[in-house]
Amino acid sequence: METLARQPSMFGLDDAPAFDASFAGLERVALTRGAWLDLARGWLTGDDALFEAVLAAADWQVWTRELFDRVVAQPRLSTTWADTDLPARLEVLADVAAALSDRYDVPLTRISANLYRHGRDSVAWHGDTHLRDQATATVAVLSLGHARAFKLRPRGGGPSLSWDVGHGDLAVMGGTCQRTWQHAVPKVASAGPRICVMFRPAVGD
Repeated sequence: METLARQPSMFGLDDAPAFDASFAGLERVALTRGAWLDLARGWLTGDDALFEAVLAAADWQVWTRELFDRVVAQPRLSTTWADTDLPARLEVLADVAAALSDRYDVPLTRISANLYRHGRDSVAWHGDTHLRDQATATVAVLSLGHARAFKLRPRGGGPSLSWDVGHGDLAVMGGTCQRTWQHAVPKVASAGPRICVMFRPAVGD
């Protein structure tokens, strides 16, 4: 894996990760067609320490997808776990999954992560592959490291919305969001490394 241009806070690395299980700072953004987004700024503290732990523990891979008649590499690194097989030092992610599952009354036990190494890493407009055909679905995204633009737009066209998320911010897409909206992290000229940890229902749940 290429060396990351990262300068973590000397103080943040000493802080054990902790999150707000009360969700006191959560704010809901009502979207159209039954979709919504919950956003909690700085929901997890000690995100520098968790960034480094996930970075070191994950089996990062370049995933591919079919695009028309070609197989293309996705422009980021990815990994996945279940909440029962997390590597050592990442046990807090199981606690996060449990807290989110209780909050949203859905078992968010499929945990994955994407590593955006620099501004050239991105994800195009999409809805979750496994959930976009369901009437409603919940996907939680915990952002670690440098902030990047997280964008949402109505499926089929329309103005997009954008939030800069990072440094322990939590974003939860719910209702019909995966079916009626799309989300993206676009390329930018320059950006520091970011890891987003995603919590979804296991396939078939």
